[in-house]
Amino acid sequence: MNGTVIDHIPSGRALDILKIIRITGKEGNVVLIAMNVESRKLGKKDIIKIENRYLLKDELNLIALVAPNATINIVKNYDVIEKIKVELPEKFEGILKCHNPSCITNYERESLSPKFLVEDKVKLTLRCFYCGRSMFISDILKQLA
Repeated sequence: MNGTVIDHIPSGRALDILKIIRITGKEGNVVLIAMNVESRKLGKKDIIKIENRYLLKDELNLIALVAPNATINIVKNYDVIEKIKVELPEKFEGILKCHNPSCITNYERESLSPKFLVEDKVKLTLRCFYCGRSMFISDILKQLA
């Protein structure tokens, strides 16, 4: 097996992660999802295994919004060759769209890339660098649906 295993996902968040990294099942990769698995650390957790796919840095950053304690295991020939602990970055740039219709980034797309600062790492809140509008995880999930 070659691919990625995402471990230590909070229980019930696996489907949100698949949405964030835009995996629908139509890509042709084998995707295994285990939900509500017993865990000593979390009580219960979810796990995702994606064959023949490796995640981009932007995807890791988005996963950190939903599962800030997730571990990404890179697997080659059935061996874990790398473990990555996701970390919430200080800012997101060019990945998300501001949901404020009056934000300058929504009508100056060619010259301005949307930029969000992490406002609260516990409540997982982002703030638009340009208009100051806060965006919550529920807003992000709707946008990426």
